[in-house]
Amino acid sequence: MFIIGEIAVDESVSGTKFACDLNACKGACCTFPGGRGAPLSDDEVELVRRHYPAVQHFLPPEHRAVIGQHGLTDGGPGNYATQCVDGKACVFVYYDEEIAKCAFERGNDEGLTDWRKPLSCHLFPLRVRNHGTELHYEYFSECAPALERGKAEDVDVHRFVAAPLVRAFGKEWYTQLNETIGNRND
Repeated sequence: MFIIGEIAVDESVSGTKFACDLNACKGACCTFPGGRGAPLSDDEVELVRRHYPAVQHFLPPEHRAVIGQHGLTDGGPGNYATQCVDGKACVFVYYDEEIAKCAFERGNDEGLTDWRKPLSCHLFPLRVRNHGTELHYEYFSECAPALERGKAEDVDVHRFVAAPLVRAFGKEWYTQLNETIGNRND
């Protein structure tokens, strides 16, 4: 671990090559089995509620039915997550051919919302834990193609998720992270 500002950064963040390959993984990160969807901060629950009407038309009928029956989110303060369909796909997933994609991200790309998607999704495969004080890379076998592509294209995971890291911790923090990792890898 090394420290940037108030955040403890796991060594895995400085040593992992990663670049998503949606054609290979089919958006597996949005459809992992396990029963709970993407972790949400308490503030994001309101963002989900506010932006859902603008993106609901992208969702398959079965996803809208789950939302109608169980609501948009699961859990309570300090432990919210998105709902899932059959313990797998996030309810906010739509399918572009066989690839699972985020309705919120599509709505943002199309100018329907001013919110991209939950931070935990945007940061993936990096995870924040211990109340936002630790950052680490989390391995998922479904992301093996992203590891291969990252190595082939020489893309560091912290650069792949640069925009969400800036969103989470600020530009100055990201610049310091980038410099620190560069110095460690020289």
